[in-house]
Amino acid sequence: MAKAKKKASEKVQPRKPKAKAKTRAKARPKNRPKHKFTVSHHREEDFDAGLRTYAKYRDLGLAPATGGMVQAHVIKFIPPFNAEEVSTPHYHDVDFQMIYVLKGWIKSEFEGEGVHTFHAGSCWIQPARIKHKVVDYSDDCEVLEIVLPAAFETVTLDP
Repeated sequence: MAKAKKKASEKVQPRKPKAKAKTRAKARPKNRPKHKFTVSHHREEDFDAGLRTYAKYRDLGLAPATGGMVQAHVIKFIPPFNAEEVSTPHYHDVDFQMIYVLKGWIKSEFEGEGVHTFHAGSCWIQPARIKHKVVDYSDDCEVLEIVLPAAFETVTLDP
């Protein structure tokens, strides 16, 4: 059987040589502080009072390690849930805020998003300045919260 000849338009074009792989990553902005190595091991005695009277906070040491770029802490909610104390509408003036449920569950209401219940393993991002409030939580509720920048303002709103 004779092989069919390829037409000129079907000729395989030679491959262009690949660009050399860059060995260095792009330079980071000069204004970003250099990060330091840090470790935070769980110790019950490291939980302190913080922003909310109904919760204890364990700072994970990211703010000093990142020159104030990031704050991370574990929040342990104090039982029992008390709506008068807890369900105050507020927002945070942040660039980024992520919450991950470590234990139990928490129910929160977000402006324009409604009420959501988050269980252990759930994660959400709260857009900057979204108005929200905690509606309920389990007696064993603990969350991990990561916020940028480390220093930010919380604005309490009228109920």
